[in-house]
Amino acid sequence: MKTMLESIIRRYNREVDYLEIRVEETEELSIGFKGPGVDMINQSSEKGGCVRALFKGGWGFATFNRIDETEISRFVQSAVRQSRLLGKEISRFAPVPVVDAVVGLKVKTDPRDIPLERKMDILSAYNQQILESDPCIRMSNVRYLDKAKHTWLATSDGSFVEQESIDIGGGLVAIAMKNGQTQMSSVGFGSSNDFNVVCGKEKDIEKACRHAAELLEAPPITGGVYTVVADPRLAGVFVHESFGHTSEGEKVFENESLAEVMKMGKQFGSPILNIYDTGLEPGYRGALVYDDEGVPAEKTVLIENGVLVGRLHSRETAGKMGEKATGNGRALDYKYPPIPRMRTTCIARGDADPGQMVREIELGVYAVDALGGQGGEMFSFTAGRAYMIRNGRIAEMVRNVTLSGNLFATLKNIDAVGNDFAVQDSGGGCGKGAQFPLPVSSGSPSIRIRNVVIAGK
Repeated sequence: MKTMLESIIRRYNREVDYLEIRVEETEELSIGFKGPGVDMINQSSEKGGCVRALFKGGWGFATFNRIDETEISRFVQSAVRQSRLLGKEISRFAPVPVVDAVVGLKVKTDPRDIPLERKMDILSAYNQQILESDPCIRMSNVRYLDKAKHTWLATSDGSFVEQESIDIGGGLVAIAMKNGQTQMSSVGFGSSNDFNVVCGKEKDIEKACRHAAELLEAPPITGGVYTVVADPRLAGVFVHESFGHTSEGEKVFENESLAEVMKMGKQFGSPILNIYDTGLEPGYRGALVYDDEGVPAEKTVLIENGVLVGRLHSRETAGKMGEKATGNGRALDYKYPPIPRMRTTCIARGDADPGQMVREIELGVYAVDALGGQGGEMFSFTAGRAYMIRNGRIAEMVRNVTLSGNLFATLKNIDAVGNDFAVQDSGGGCGKGAQFPLPVSSGSPSIRIRNVVIAGK
């Protein structure tokens, strides 16, 4: 593969400013239960590749499915022609070190070594546990995915990177119903190196089913402005959806008003606030060695002691903004070009005791987990469940807790960062444009936020 791809690159690279070929082979298995029955079992394998060509700022892109020199050359010519038709300006593409690397798998337990029957037995038992846990649990939704990928990347810079990777993810959802009301609670899991994350979820499922049932009896929260303590899961989703996406290079480059806000050196929070994105933590779904442009992964600090110091770049956005490529050029698969995407995005560990955070609040909300929401400069997130804080103690459960506000005001309102840092991996992934779901991770300790608007009765 290396000899063929490098030969094709040499044949055409003089016609453009930059040229790359990426070839990919994947094997994928997905399993689903919905209610008492199996909803799906899908196994697939796919092979294909893509070409990107850059000429005078214009990009050509083409995909192919036959892996032979004649076919690939035909699509290289197509991408080159496209770029030369589109190119009208100066190509701005960040330089990176030339890499010649082979990255093999480093796994604890490869999911491909686990028989399908064993996977079905584990998931079926979880599904049965959910459905038998409580009379009000009327429905379940159990999902599992494993994907093995082998990629080859050759560039006109002289880089060649061959990589193998594994992705595992899933979710176990208990759905409770009573008197026309529906509530849910879930257990997620994910890994890039160990099938065993799927195992031993019985106690977590028991808690999730209990919480779903309790939510049916919980009163809706009274809307207002509260001090909120968000647990690591909810805080991790917040930092990914709101600040992580806002830090992706093209968001800033393409939006003049956001670029004005996101100026390097600007104070975004108190000195206790530190945010970063990393691909270096093995085992998480966001881990990688090289991105899809052959740029080495790194830990990219975004906010340091409350000050904006970095953002997430592909080579293109780094070149356009005169900044450094950060190893965030990622593509869902060979059908798409790399764009700036997160890996594992985190609020760094602080030194506050989570219990003390609560004890200092007279009236507030303890928000746990996340059902979903919308990020960006104006955000809205629904907690998986929540409890009132009264006189420094966690009190009754409340439901329908949706937190909303302005991202930048909220960052400044974080007045405590806990010492209970955790990364939560789960099924699904990050969506951006048409490229969904890309495996990512998020992490955080508990955080305390003043003046959070919560909708309610």
